[in-house]
Amino acid sequence: MFLSGLQKLTLLDYPGKVACTVFTAGCNLRCPFCHNAGLVLPERLYQDVTEDDVFAFLKKRTGILDGVAITGGEPLLHAEMPAFLRKVKSLGFLVKLDTNGSFPDRLEALIAEGLVDRVAMDIKNAPSLYAETAGIPGLDLTPFERSKNLLLSGTVDYEFRTTVVKGLHTKESLIEAARWIAGAKEYYLQQFKDSGDVIDIGGLSAYDEKEMHALADAVSPYIPGVQVRGV
Repeated sequence: MFLSGLQKLTLLDYPGKVACTVFTAGCNLRCPFCHNAGLVLPERLYQDVTEDDVFAFLKKRTGILDGVAITGGEPLLHAEMPAFLRKVKSLGFLVKLDTNGSFPDRLEALIAEGLVDRVAMDIKNAPSLYAETAGIPGLDLTPFERSKNLLLSGTVDYEFRTTVVKGLHTKESLIEAARWIAGAKEYYLQQFKDSGDVIDIGGLSAYDEKEMHALADAVSPYIPGVQVRGV
């Protein structure tokens, strides 16, 4: 599997757990605000770690780390992911998977096999603005709808999250997004950060802390548990 990195310790990527983070290479979306262009753009992809490296590390961390967070890129692009996660689970680790929701069949299969313990799905924006926000003209929302409904069914622990960007998101669009995922138990509005490696920063910026909380207040009638993250 094409891996681009291993962060050996994180207290943030898997909420409530001490974990490491594995970064997969490649993504099928082109969100202009993506802060990991080197994990998305084909001409920028790099392999900085191998599966052997990851499992050598994990074998030394059994009983020390609680879990492994799998992120990208889009991890479910990789057909080898089930085999990879079986090895992770065989070592006794919990698994948290980040996904954009575009591969519902693969996600459902992983959940059914018990290979993931928590899923974080990005909610890019209101459905009417999804294609623009994801950077894919004419994007079919059907797969994202299926993944969203799968998580809402409660078959696995999950969270939804939206990276909020001035220039792409408004109070109205976030309310529409919240209505789309009505019933969600966890929803996070994440403050946009310019990493210096953003796919297309043109015209995009961050809402400040006060503005982020005001946006959360606007969403809260639809998802009472909404929280602001990253401010």
